[in-house]
Amino acid sequence: MLKIVIAGCSGRMGHALLEAVFADDELALYSALDRAESPQIGRDAGESFGKSGSVKISHDLETALQGADVLVDFTRPEASMQYLAACQKAGVKMVIGTTGFNAEQKARIAAASKDIALVIAPNMSVGVTLLINLVQSAAKVLAEGYDIEIMETHHRHKVDAPSGTALRLGEAAAAALGRNLAECAVYGREGVTGERNANTIGFATVRGGDVVGDHTVLFAGTGERVELTHKASSRATFALGALRAAKFLADKPSGQFDMQDVLGL
Repeated sequence: MLKIVIAGCSGRMGHALLEAVFADDELALYSALDRAESPQIGRDAGESFGKSGSVKISHDLETALQGADVLVDFTRPEASMQYLAACQKAGVKMVIGTTGFNAEQKARIAAASKDIALVIAPNMSVGVTLLINLVQSAAKVLAEGYDIEIMETHHRHKVDAPSGTALRLGEAAAAALGRNLAECAVYGREGVTGERNANTIGFATVRGGDVVGDHTVLFAGTGERVELTHKASSRATFALGALRAAKFLADKPSGQFDMQDVLGL
């Protein structure tokens, strides 16, 4: 049985991950972590799921990792870096669903993967992973005469924009067309912008309410539009994908993987 550590367990994704772990007979909740100032510290992690007496929520990272197999992290970049360093030291594998990493943080993750196995993806959903592949295929077919725009909508609490998933979709389209997203992305339009540059990939961001996550990639040509859309109605889809990734890592000694590796795409 795989021994799982959940980081940020009192958050929305942490709650979904706990529920998914308790429902999976192949997994065992080994530790539950939260920030030191959290009012949840010391409480039973299984209390809300009828699993009382299982694991107490803690902020002691070093102790939590002793004897663990995989830490699952959907927190913030700064916290993820702390978890990464601790897992590297303890030899614990990681599933990273955090978004918003800068170039230096991404380099640290890549360096750590030489010592531990990890899966990192901006979206752990099986459906979104499939969408990435579909976008790559569509971009190759619709390479001439079609403008690419990516629209995403998330809840009011999301702090980064565009979403990591939207950026990953943009990277997929750009790579299929032989472009560099950093050079062709347009993240906002206002005022007299002039005609659209055919080589750009545009992004539009909406924030509001409790939307879990909607993403649409639009290929707009003359006389027709092709739209590829994924809508998440529950965080359970991300939790289930993350735990599938944790199982994928079970026999991996080291290396950096993404959800396409997990699904064999």
